[in-house]
Parts: sequence; structure tokens; C-alpha cells
Amino acid sequence: MRRLLTFTLVAAAVVAAAAFAGVGRPEAARGDVAASPDTVTTTGHGVVTVAPDEASVTAGVHTQAATAAGALSQNATLMNAVVAALKSAGGSNLQTQQVSLYPQTNSQNQVTAYVADNSVSAKAKIAGAGRLIDAAVAAGANTVNGPSLDVSDRDARYRDALGKAVEDARAKAQALAKAGGFGVGQVSSVTEQSAGAPVPVFESAAAAKSDATPIEPGTQDVTADVTVTFRIN
Repeated sequence: MRRLLTFTLVAAAVVAAAAFAGVGRPEAARGDVAASPDTVTTTGHGVVTVAPDEASVTAGVHTQAATAAGALSQNATLMNAVVAALKSAGGSNLQTQQVSLYPQTNSQNQVTAYVADNSVSAKAKIAGAGRLIDAAVAAGANTVNGPSLDVSDRDARYRDALGKAVEDARAKAQALAKAGGFGVGQVSSVTEQSAGAPVPVFESAAAAKSDATPIEPGTQDVTADVTVTFRIN
């Protein structure tokens, strides 16, 4: 009985020691886990300056009459002429922006007239944007907004800016590496920041010579921002 009791106590001690070891060193229970490599993280900014080559113009008609039907009818007649003129002048992607009809009242809150508004936007190359404006006004448009300038291949230029942003991030990491005495290795991760609106640069380029309303394209900055993590050698 004494030998059996001794053997039981020894076995229990071995089991307890193993359990304690598993609690004290959880990695022993899960196996070896490789430590993540050292890294350095920087942000990069890329800029590509381009000249806009597209313009969007919004032309509209504002009419007033004694009745709602009269105001809307007059407006429709003029607006149809404006749309036809925009198309004849080379406008594309025509899109109605707003149609409205509302009463005008006096100080006694009495209706004195009805006002109708209609507007449409059209796109053209920069050289033809002035002709769009002139054609719309000649056809009866009495409100004009724009032009809004843009780049036709903006997606491609944005990708160019992304590449420059990654290069900028690497240059910053290399500057840190020089100061810290380490090497910069391959990219571990890249996060693209939200793309911002195009930034106009107020340095005008010469517009095409014509008798049309002049439109100066200037330039725009297409920008991109990234956060890049590099492995440390």
C-alpha cells in the first residue's frame, strides 16, 4: 500500500508540473510563433500637374409670365432652342440640371407672376467651350454657369501620382534609415488615402485664338497620398 501511494503521488506531481508549464508558457502549448519582422512606416505624397482639356458649361433659361402654364411654355420653347444650339456647337453629354416653376408674390402674399427655370449642361474640348456659351446665349439662354474644367484621362494621371507617392514614401524611409543605421527592404503594406478634388493652379495657358468667349485652361494638380510600411534589413 505504501508503494502504491508513493507512485500515485509522483504521477500526480508530474501531471501538475506539466499543466503548470503549459499555463506559464502558453507558446509551449501552441508551438513556436515567428516574431514579425521589424518595419518602418512613412507617408508619401505624389503630384502630377496637367492642363485640363475638357470643359463643362451649364446654360439655362429664366422666364416669367402671368400664369404657370405661360411661364413654362415660354421656357420650353427657348430651352429647346438652347439644347439644339449646344448640340450644333459640338456639345456632348447633355444633361438637364434643374427644372423649376414657382410663384412670385407681393407684400400682401398675392401671386403676381410665375417664374420657370430650366438648365442643361454640356461638355466640349477646351477650344470649343467658348463656342458653347456663345451658341447657348444666341439661342435664348439668359443664365450661364461654368465652365468646369477637367482632365479626360484623370484616372491614368491619378495612377501616375500614386506611383510618385510610393517613391516619396520610400525616400522618407531611406532618410530615416540613414539616420537610424538600418536598411530599407521590400514593401510590407501600402494603404491608399482618399483621393481629393483636383487642385487648380492659377497659371493660365493660352486659349485657342477665336472670336468665341475665351476660356483659359490653366493647369490642375492631380494628387495622391499613401501610407507605406517597409521591412527593415
